Amino acid sequence: MASLAPLDPASAYPAVIAGGRDRLAQIGHARQAILYGVGQVAGTAPVLESWIERSWQRCLARGKKPEQELIFEMLAPQTPRRTEEANHGLVQAARPVLEKLGQAIANTRYFAILTNAHGVVVDVNGQIDRRDRRVDLITRIGVDLSEQSVGTTAIGAALTELRSVWLHRGEHFFNANTAYSCAGAPLFGPDGECAGMLDLTGVDAVERPELKHLVEQSARSIENALMLNQPHRLLLRLNWSSRCLGEDTDGLICLDADGWVTGANPVARLMVAALTGTSGKTSKSPAAIHCSELLAIPFEMLFDAGRRDALGYQQALEVPLWSGLRLHALPLLEGSLQRMGGATPPAPPLPLKDVETALIRKAVTEARGNVMQAARALGISRATVYRRLGRQK
Repeated sequence: MASLAPLDPASAYPAVIAGGRDRLAQIGHARQAILYGVGQVAGTAPVLESWIERSWQRCLARGKKPEQELIFEMLAPQTPRRTEEANHGLVQAARPVLEKLGQAIANTRYFAILTNAHGVVVDVNGQIDRRDRRVDLITRIGVDLSEQSVGTTAIGAALTELRSVWLHRGEHFFNANTAYSCAGAPLFGPDGECAGMLDLTGVDAVERPELKHLVEQSARSIENALMLNQPHRLLLRLNWSSRCLGEDTDGLICLDADGWVTGANPVARLMVAALTGTSGKTSKSPAAIHCSELLAIPFEMLFDAGRRDALGYQQALEVPLWSGLRLHALPLLEGSLQRMGGATPPAPPLPLKDVETALIRKAVTEARGNVMQAARALGISRATVYRRLGRQK
């Protein structure tokens, strides 16, 4: 078995020992209050999010102690191969995204980790320094990084809370994990169930909460790749009339030849309320739903539009929902995406600084110029937004 020895509190939280008031000090005070019952939690609310405390409490309920040695089970030689085989679909869908991520975050001390729905590592990418034991232990294919195994981490929290998270150093439960900073987002499959999670982790790295936005967007790309690999006869790309079709922000619905839904991505489930709670299985399943229950038009019209697209007459349709709302839809017959995908080569990866600036600019645009709202969404200060965009306050 391999393990990480617990850190000495004085070395892990020098600001706390010195009585400082920076972020690490506040986290340290929260640890003392919640994990050891020492001192008050007052003043820590803006730093410690409720899901972190919930995770800490779950760890305590399992009899874990922050100061105990963290044990990583040694993996059998065949474990990596078996893990990859068992998660082949997820790994194949995610690998192009992981490769771009690995290049984008190069030289930042962050790397990408992909796990299955149980928190078991199935793939990694980025500049991984195997000489650093803290890195090597968590980037082995087949290692269990679930909350039950290694306590509060972005991986365990994202899978338990089913939400994207940012976790910095002492916000991890075990003292041995307080060198890590990580962003994580869950991945949902075509059936609407959690299929795994994507994590960006740094060791002794500068805190970069904006990576939470990056990991969310990357998770969306993986979810869409899973959708495109789902068996279907027709793919519907959906978006509101004010948005352009063809982006990762599209809702995606897969239909079989008879119009039954075989899968939908999370965006589509938000756009079309009737999809909520459906499994996206075949028409033989009692949980299946037909396209005619989603859209107030004959489903044959969608297939006709898809056939016109196959002949080179691509045109989005305005389709009504039964609620009265309207969406733009681009129906694509099976095989159309492969032809489209081969026409445009992938763009070269951008440096992390440029990626971060683009994410900040996008957040400001989505907030309609409200810098404070964008800063809150990204988890950074308003001053940071102004500085990165070169704008005057």
